[in-house]
Amino acid sequence: MKAKDIREMTAEELDRAAEESRKEIFNLRLQGQTGQLENPARIRLLRKDVARIETEKTARRKQAK
Repeated sequence: MKAKDIREMTAEELDRAAEESRKEIFNLRLQGQTGQLENPARIRLLRKDVARIETEKTARRKQAK
């Protein structure tokens, strides 16, 4: 997910996207523990997406003040 796409999302969409990414990270970590994980790089990409989303949420909170 690109930063431009994240900036265009509403607050509700940001919350939903972050939650979905966190759930997917959890599932991928479980797959890794059982030896079924095919693409370990996906976890890193999802973590970065969550960080981008949280950064945008923080920026919006600071801008609102």
